[in-house]
Amino acid sequence: MRQLRAFLAVAGHRHFRRAADALHLTQPAVSRLIADLEGELDVRLFDRTTREVVPTEAGRYLEQALGRVLDELDNVLGHARTQADPLRGRVRIAAVPTLSAGLVPAGIARCTAEHPSLEIILRDQNQAQVLDAVRGGEVDFGLTVEPATHEEFEAETILRDPFRLVCPAGHPLASRKRVPWTALSGEPLILLDHASGSRRVIDAALVRHGVEARITLEVGHPHTAFRMVEAGLGITVTPAMSLDALRPGLVALALSPEEQRNVTLLRRRARSLSPPAQTAWDTFRDIALTLA
Repeated sequence: MRQLRAFLAVAGHRHFRRAADALHLTQPAVSRLIADLEGELDVRLFDRTTREVVPTEAGRYLEQALGRVLDELDNVLGHARTQADPLRGRVRIAAVPTLSAGLVPAGIARCTAEHPSLEIILRDQNQAQVLDAVRGGEVDFGLTVEPATHEEFEAETILRDPFRLVCPAGHPLASRKRVPWTALSGEPLILLDHASGSRRVIDAALVRHGVEARITLEVGHPHTAFRMVEAGLGITVTPAMSLDALRPGLVALALSPEEQRNVTLLRRRARSLSPPAQTAWDTFRDIALTLA
């Protein structure tokens, strides 16, 4: 690299001394670098006269090609340097919808406020898509419900989010402080579909508590479930973090015994995070502790 940069300086200035001054080197040092480069390439790069230094045909070709190559290399090295700075760079994350609407905005806002040079790119996806994005290296990490298997991932549970029953204010169950899971038997249930990470946990809870579930509708997002409940089509079990979208006329009730989903930070197993991604990971963990 030193030889190539010396070559470009001499070719640009057409003079060894002026090139040496620009490189903050001595003229003999620059002469040695050029001689070494010509020796390695086995070609003469300059015709030297007493008044100026002129590139040969081979030198002119090398000058044109190297300008583009070294500019690109400088860009690559500059990007690599930003990746080593924990407070600068781009971080790609994927999150399931309930977290994209709940935990993620606070995490991005804190990153933006505390680390203005940190850029967060978010993918709002269902559980299966988040796992695929993390598995394929398309994102640095994911925020999701704890997956059923851990073989492919390094996971850190940062929050335990309890499930709540949502029903119309006039529903017979609405007057109870706590609703036993068994009371859901025979009720028309509107649940998240199986693309959601929460559905697996909800189904397991229904089975564990012996609920004879009558699932009438499956939807992709809790907000859709709430609108269905408002329309009188049934009741829903939803993560507590989704309740910000609840409108007047609906009530959220604790279920007994309490069942929770594990909110998890997820990355590929045996793959370290870049310093910027680690900074974002730590920020989301801190936000979750505050919410807890």
